[in-house]
Amino acid sequence: MWNEFKQFAMKGNVIDLAVGVIIGGAFGKIVASLVGDIIMPLFGLLMGVKTFSKLAYGSIKYGLFIQTVVDFFIIAFSIFLFIKLLNRFKKKEEPAAVVAKVDRSEELLAEIRDLLKEDKDFFRKNETS
Repeated sequence: MWNEFKQFAMKGNVIDLAVGVIIGGAFGKIVASLVGDIIMPLFGLLMGVKTFSKLAYGSIKYGLFIQTVVDFFIIAFSIFLFIKLLNRFKKKEEPAAVVAKVDRSEELLAEIRDLLKEDKDFFRKNETS
């Protein structure tokens, strides 16, 4: 059982996922700092509020909620841009693979055609029997 787990854990996809989670966590902290320390204080200055984190209506802290929503949108937009960039590279690679498959199909069809030309007499003999 230990060996199965070891094989599973050492597969490329699991390691890629782990690296992605670690980088994602670090990126989340960077965005939280950007929003909390730079963006929200600037919005606060424009709105005449010192800090958004202290905005509340009774025990409902809507200032923290607004800050979390801004965090989410920045992270979501960054991921969107990253995926779009990756897809641009993937699209460039895919046509080459398709061309190779088409070329191989054409080669096989040409070979079949040549074999059929060689065996014309075989088909004629079998039709008369």
